[in-house]
Amino acid sequence: MHLICIGAIIVFANMTYCCRICVLYCAWVMKMKLDRLIGILTILLQNEKTTAPELARRFEVSRRTILRDIDALCLAGIPVVTARGGDGGISIMEGYKINKNVLTAEELQALVAGLKGIDSVSRQSQFEGLMTKLAPSNAMISLTDSIVIDLSSYYKDSLSEKIELLKHAIAQRRTARFNYYYPKGEMLREVEPYFIEFKWSAWYVFGWCRLRQDFRRFKLNRLWDLALTDSPFEPRPIPPEQESGGYAFPEPHNIKILFDKSVRFRLIESYGLHCYEEREDGLFMSLDYTNRDYIFSWLLGFGDKAEVLGPEETRAEFRRMAENIFKLYHRT
Repeated sequence: MHLICIGAIIVFANMTYCCRICVLYCAWVMKMKLDRLIGILTILLQNEKTTAPELARRFEVSRRTILRDIDALCLAGIPVVTARGGDGGISIMEGYKINKNVLTAEELQALVAGLKGIDSVSRQSQFEGLMTKLAPSNAMISLTDSIVIDLSSYYKDSLSEKIELLKHAIAQRRTARFNYYYPKGEMLREVEPYFIEFKWSAWYVFGWCRLRQDFRRFKLNRLWDLALTDSPFEPRPIPPEQESGGYAFPEPHNIKILFDKSVRFRLIESYGLHCYEEREDGLFMSLDYTNRDYIFSWLLGFGDKAEVLGPEETRAEFRRMAENIFKLYHRT
């Protein structure tokens, strides 16, 4: 098998440019036909009868193409029958059984939620086509969703465009160039992208940064002027700790805070039901953090409903920040 694959690669490499294009086009056509055959078979399993014009409309091909697909299904051993006349149509032979329960209704409902979540940041919906192929007729999938996942943001249009561009860069193994905004300012980066991920409540692209000569994660909402280059790259081995994201966090620091009881709901929202200790003078919280700017910004959002108790150097630093804010609003 390996020798056959190597031989095919050698033959392909020695082809002219036009021949290569023809081979790739044929492969694409075969994939499209396979997807269509699966879709037709699924529709026939779900419905007792359908028609060639209906299938042609649904798959956006000619009636003649559908009839060729029906012949292909018959050659594959699926007993598809056609009948002429007003009550005619295309169906699977009565009595022929095939296991349609690949997924349960609950599993399909979870799949629906996930697919719609991906569609929320996609420029082209994939939901309907996939569900046509996957959903068996006896699985009643409610389109009035019990779970709705929306992965988009305020910048939905630009976010979708970035994701599409990065998907092309990953598939074609081309680098991506963009301006990146971070705490120290703005910098032009060129990255060998490996995958796009949604984690820590945001979208990121993970790849090899040619400037830093290391793997990095870049938040999509911080990168702008994204463009694909003509520079190719070969995939590098990714250390497991970097792929999982564990390396991204430095050693944690601890902070002790006393909150007013009126903000209990916000603490539960951020850190869970048992994140604080209730005292007579308020809600005490001992919190580990890795990002100083984030934790200070979070605490400032509580106004006078939060007091930093320690460590002393952290309390002093927070006090200086509060004093600077006070001075900002008392300029003459």
